[in-house]
Amino acid sequence: MTKLLTFSFILLLGACSLTASRPKEEMSLAAAAFVAAREANAHISAPELYRKAEFYLLKARETYRKKYFDKAKDYALLAKKFAENAEFVALKKATLEDL
Repeated sequence: MTKLLTFSFILLLGACSLTASRPKEEMSLAAAAFVAAREANAHISAPELYRKAEFYLLKARETYRKKYFDKAKDYALLAKKFAENAEFVALKKATLEDL
C-alpha cells in the first residue's frame, strides 16, 4: 500500500512539473524584439504597435513573477509579435523617407 501511495505521489509531482514549464525563451525573445523595435525608432514611427508590445511585455513579466507561466508565455508571444510588427513598420517608413 505504501509503495502504491509513494508511486502515486511521485507521478502526481512529475505531472505537475511537466504542465507548467517556465517560458524563459519566449520572455527573452520578446524582450529582444522590444529592444530592436526601440532601436528602430518604432516608438516614433509606429507608436500604437510599440505601446501594445510594451503593454504585453509588462503583462508577461508580471504574470511570470506571479508564476502563471502559461499566461506569461501567451503575453510574451503577443509582445514579440507586436514588437516585430512595430520594428517592421518603423524600418519601412525610414526606408521610404530615404528615397
